[in-house]
Amino acid sequence: MRKIAVFTGTRAEYGLLYWVIKALHESDQAQLQLLVGGMHLSPEFGYTLTQIEQDGFAVTEKLEFLLSSDSPVGISKSTALALISTAEALDRHQPDLLVVLGDRFEAMAAAQAAMIARVPVAHLHGGEATEGVIDEAARHAITKMAHLHFTATDAYRQRVIQLGESPERVFNVGAPGLDSILTLPLLARESLPQAIGFNLDKPYFLVTYHPVTLSAGGASQSLDQLLAVLDEYPDHQLVISYPNADTHSRKLIELLEGYRARHPERVFLVQSLGQLRYLSLMKHCVAVLGNSSSGIIEAPSLGVPTVNIGIRQKGRIAGASVVHCADDKAAMAAAIKSVLSPAFQERCRHAKNPYGEGGASQKIVETLLAFPLQGILEKSFFDMDCH
Repeated sequence: MRKIAVFTGTRAEYGLLYWVIKALHESDQAQLQLLVGGMHLSPEFGYTLTQIEQDGFAVTEKLEFLLSSDSPVGISKSTALALISTAEALDRHQPDLLVVLGDRFEAMAAAQAAMIARVPVAHLHGGEATEGVIDEAARHAITKMAHLHFTATDAYRQRVIQLGESPERVFNVGAPGLDSILTLPLLARESLPQAIGFNLDKPYFLVTYHPVTLSAGGASQSLDQLLAVLDEYPDHQLVISYPNADTHSRKLIELLEGYRARHPERVFLVQSLGQLRYLSLMKHCVAVLGNSSSGIIEAPSLGVPTVNIGIRQKGRIAGASVVHCADDKAAMAAAIKSVLSPAFQERCRHAKNPYGEGGASQKIVETLLAFPLQGILEKSFFDMDCH
């Protein structure tokens, strides 16, 4: 039986990993080791460990490493603590393989710990580009520390190979987050108010705005301008989820809390929604606004338009339902107006999602269980033919 550890440090990452975790949990060929830390253990970000436990998964180890600080020094110290915590957990549990997803600092730390401990790493969502955040560099660094790669498009597969990874270890499976859209019984529109405890009786926007970590101040001025634009839509309500625990996140939270205080009947602000409520709210919203990858990767499969703001997701492949705009007030206002047009709304209902049609999680698990691990730590740099 193969011992497979899965690391999760954020609510979003857990949602994308859910069906992989579930399949490993139920498999008679795997012993799941679930390593949970970061935002999951933080009351400030919703203490989402509770959701994991409610889903029926036994947590193998809780990794306490997230400092109550969003300064560059604080984030660096959290990264160091994540490295230490994961190293200790890997030493205790001796997994045959570690699964990490994405591009955040804690995932990079987990991959570092595994590399030093000689534990093979399987990496999901490599090869992508997000040029406005430090995640861009973290993602590619994880790729070089990983031994199996599961990408969301063929273009991303080619980029991972371009980074020197052997093609036989790089699998284009699509985005695992789409599996929840296809599998979960999403809530009906009339069930949403009870589900979230808020009187959602008007058309609404779903908003997520994360810090832009390569911009001064994390782009808090841009969020302030977005909120000013949304003042122009008094007949629309707002469902807003907290930003990630990144550099400058607390400034964004302060702005959002202040906005909610000024508009208590119009704004529902929440630390974490969980996958079912988040995707259900996405399905029934008039548009997804902000700079989260979910607006680009998941929203198209629900036929919902997205306004992607600023440079945080710059370089990421996007379908026809996504409108990109600069992070100034005029550009945001024009973009929101365009996606609310009946013609664009209809276009979104028929738009193709470049991240696949689901089934990624099953493909990932099948490979995790079957790929030979003998000699997997030895990697030769794959040189692509440049001619």
